[in-house]
Amino acid sequence: MPVPVPRQRAIPAVECGQAPAASPDSGPSKEQAPPGTHPAENPTTRRENPTEKREKPTDTSPDTSTGTDSRTGTGTDSRTGTDAGTGRTHTDRTQSAAPTNLTVLLIEDDPAGSPIVPDLLDQAGKPIRVRTARNLTEAGRLLTDDVHCILLDLALSTPAHGTGDAEDHDELAVLRHVLELAPRHAVLALTSSSDAERGAEAVAVGAQDYLFRDELDGRLLSRAIRYAVERKRSDSAERRLAEGRLRAQENRRLERGLLPTPLLAGSPLRFAARYRPGRSRALLGGDFYDVVRTPDGTVHAMIGDVCGHGPDEAALGVELRIAWRALTLAGLCGDELLGTLQQVLEHERSDDEIFATLCAVDISPDGRRAGLCLAGHPSPLLSRPGEPARLLPYDNNGPALGLLPGARWPRMQVELGAEWSLMLYTDGLIEGHVGEGRERLGQDGMVEMVRRQLAKGLAGEELLRATVNEVRELNGGELADDVAVVLLDRTA
Repeated sequence: MPVPVPRQRAIPAVECGQAPAASPDSGPSKEQAPPGTHPAENPTTRRENPTEKREKPTDTSPDTSTGTDSRTGTGTDSRTGTDAGTGRTHTDRTQSAAPTNLTVLLIEDDPAGSPIVPDLLDQAGKPIRVRTARNLTEAGRLLTDDVHCILLDLALSTPAHGTGDAEDHDELAVLRHVLELAPRHAVLALTSSSDAERGAEAVAVGAQDYLFRDELDGRLLSRAIRYAVERKRSDSAERRLAEGRLRAQENRRLERGLLPTPLLAGSPLRFAARYRPGRSRALLGGDFYDVVRTPDGTVHAMIGDVCGHGPDEAALGVELRIAWRALTLAGLCGDELLGTLQQVLEHERSDDEIFATLCAVDISPDGRRAGLCLAGHPSPLLSRPGEPARLLPYDNNGPALGLLPGARWPRMQVELGAEWSLMLYTDGLIEGHVGEGRERLGQDGMVEMVRRQLAKGLAGEELLRATVNEVRELNGGELADDVAVVLLDRTA
């Protein structure tokens, strides 16, 4: 059995049974004959035949005195690098030989040993290296990553399974085996000119093309190999693109399904929201929000932020949102609700360092008052007619969820009035940069920006859209952090 050959060097003749690649100024190579026989002429490009018994590889180290050039039959003095009888140095001969770019694996079983593959040159005129396998077992051993194309003789014997099923009688069973063996390689099927229908069936099964075995010439085959390789690359790229599009569509449907549907039936409040994940090409990040109305007429709103921006954080944010909705509908509120939510986070997070900030408000049925709980989160922005927009008090801000076991979150009572607009947001809205420097927008900058937009008469979706767009413009591009903004309005 031949010794495995590193990819960066050609397989020696003594290992593969073939002569070294011919230099541009020499004639066709000669196939290495088995011990005790004379070398036979081989008009093909250098081919490997591991089925025949070979002599032990000759040591080609500097200590070896002589070697044999199978192309000329002359001796080579490896110490001096001179071909006996020609005077040509071995170094010059090596440097003049054109390097091989393409490698082809020929799978065929010809008892007569007559070659079916002529000389092959690539587009640059360099020789194409051909390896030969007599069966699928040898093909599996010779099918390394540097093989670009497989030439398969459809007349190759089908592997015996002894099952008696339909596969044993399938004329293309050997092709199916090769496609399973080499799903990423281009395959060219070789058949007789009288069996064109079989070649077409081979293409339908998965081969890139088919050629008539008895009409081959070097130019045609070289061009067909290049075409098959490029077509395989194109097919693989198209398949990956289609798979990527399918995954993207599934992810979009999944992520959109995970975004909340506000439950505000029967409430006079108007709702608007904007959401921009920080992850590239994602629809969901670590920010989360929700709004529900309980049977007593109270409207509960929440916005939160899980530290980090990856899919794990996004999944945890969804879990916390769903848990908050369930607890709210079950009647929990304020400190009791946040304490239970922290237990959920502690059990669901993948790392003890992960935490989440949260802002929760519960608006009374008459819409004039609200309770506010902050867990390490920025305070909401309140605006009322005739008054400048301002931040609600955050003196009693509690710790973020997941930081302190047994923590408490005081609930503050806030007067809203008859007509108001309340904006809840995550820190992605205020941590963007202002210009090219290191200065950040901050809460004060956000308040001034919203005041200007309110003065222009913007409200609802238009207000949120203008706010997020201006923050992006000030940052000089997309924001690195997730951004979520929720707006609740009450008109007199």
